[in-house]
Amino acid sequence: MKPEPIFDVAQLAHVEILTPKPDETLWFFKELLGMEETTREGQSAYLRAYEDFYHHTLKVTESKEPGLGHVAWRTSSQQALDRRVKAIEATGQGKGWLENDIGQGAAYQFATPDGHHMELLWEVEYYQTPDRLKTPLLNRPQKRPVRGVPVRRLDHVNLMAGDLETSSDFMQKQLGFRLRERIQQNDGKNIADWLSVSALVHEIAMMQDPLGGKGRLHHVCYWYGFPQHISDISEILNEHDIKIEAGPGKHGVSQAYFLYVIEPGGNRVELFGDPGYLIFDPDWDPVIWNEEDLEKGIIWYGSQLPEDFFAYGTPQMKKPLVSR
Repeated sequence: MKPEPIFDVAQLAHVEILTPKPDETLWFFKELLGMEETTREGQSAYLRAYEDFYHHTLKVTESKEPGLGHVAWRTSSQQALDRRVKAIEATGQGKGWLENDIGQGAAYQFATPDGHHMELLWEVEYYQTPDRLKTPLLNRPQKRPVRGVPVRRLDHVNLMAGDLETSSDFMQKQLGFRLRERIQQNDGKNIADWLSVSALVHEIAMMQDPLGGKGRLHHVCYWYGFPQHISDISEILNEHDIKIEAGPGKHGVSQAYFLYVIEPGGNRVELFGDPGYLIFDPDWDPVIWNEEDLEKGIIWYGSQLPEDFFAYGTPQMKKPLVSR
């Protein structure tokens, strides 16, 4: 019998990325991807896409090297937040409360077993639309931007883990994530998991880090919803010397129409070009991709991924930490 589901975590709220080139990184997200900067404080800027309802979904913070600052998850209620905090405290992974960050109420900070910094929160500040950006489309928080090819909303984050199974189990058992798809070697070793708390195929993916690193970021993803926008942004990226790492193409895993780029600060950004598929089945059995299925799982059609796609993450590593 499957364990009783936990519905305390509702969605991915925002992601913080670190960059050694804050001006260039902000230019990329604002001018090419059409995101709005809602505020700036200290070394951080807070941004959102035009269909994101919250104050921000991306926090960009200046740092010596690129990487992940933290991932924030919104719970389904204050009571749900309290329950998850107790569950995390029992594991020893808790770090304590953060009271005063912009755009949100109190947040409980913790780390995954692999060292990825995360937080849980309930109270959020909703975006207050200035008059110049108000739209008669009442179910959209602002007008569609007229610069770049604007992304619509935050979709997911992909993290690299030195110990995938322990980190994936933590997300499932302590936070209630459901395993949706998995890549598994023929010897039974898991090398990538896609997990969600909603009908999306994933709000988070976790991949085994082949270099043995801990706490690294593979990519953050924003959603367009239409494949044509991927073609449009590809032209703009090429004309502005932004590295297109792979795509456009379609994964078999998640059925995602993808484009991977490296923003000027060094972090990988994925752009989704269609809805993929949704999971409404409460008794869903995870899709397992084995080695014989993997060619079509990784690339259903389109360009192949570069050789270092699975090894490149931020902060960057050049040599494995563990012998193979």
